[in-house]
Amino acid sequence: MKPLHLLGVAALGARIGAGAVWSADRLVAPGRADRVRIERVVHDYVLSHPEIIPQAMQTLQARESGKAVAANRDAITTPFAGAWAGNPKGDVTLVEYYDYNCGYCRASLPMIADLIRRDPNLRVVYRELPILGPTSRPAARASLAAAQQGKFVAFHDALYAAGPVSDASIRATAAKTGVSLPGSNAPVLDAEITRNMETAAKLGMTGTPTWVIGDQMLAGALPIEELEKAIATARGR
Repeated sequence: MKPLHLLGVAALGARIGAGAVWSADRLVAPGRADRVRIERVVHDYVLSHPEIIPQAMQTLQARESGKAVAANRDAITTPFAGAWAGNPKGDVTLVEYYDYNCGYCRASLPMIADLIRRDPNLRVVYRELPILGPTSRPAARASLAAAQQGKFVAFHDALYAAGPVSDASIRATAAKTGVSLPGSNAPVLDAEITRNMETAAKLGMTGTPTWVIGDQMLAGALPIEELEKAIATARGR
């Protein structure tokens, strides 16, 4: 177990123990002997049921991440220009933070297309998070320029299909999809990337792809069933 996880477990155990003792104090005002007994009961219960620790930590983490998502919702779900797909008035928004150098993001393309086909009330918002290599930021700028020109999906799919990202593949994809590469608008595009980076830091993202659906944040390459479950949860709230 990592050091940070150990600290989390210790803190959680202390909170559980403190909560139990506080509740007992309120009910029967026990003396020191009773306090020691209660602490021992809590201690023994946690040792006998260690599975509650990761479960409680996951619940706490999900709750905290939900608060962070709620506090930054506009920055997460409002697309940059045309960087979206699906139903623009969908009742649920799936947000993907991605990098063009991310193989898992590339592998997720068919799944996203399948989600859109299967769910006519889904909106997908794409957010650039260029963190994986020196060509990630030029690719992100070009993609955002494509979004400004109403050609995002065509450029997005074509650049992934072109294989490893390079300056040459970016230029070739732009030519193929009729996208004018960034010029005087580059500062606007860089500002959008900076905003995405800042939001990702607030949410504690550690890589791509990262998905935000409702109040949930999910990381990594996921099966379509897991994303559909999160969509259904968001739709039910």
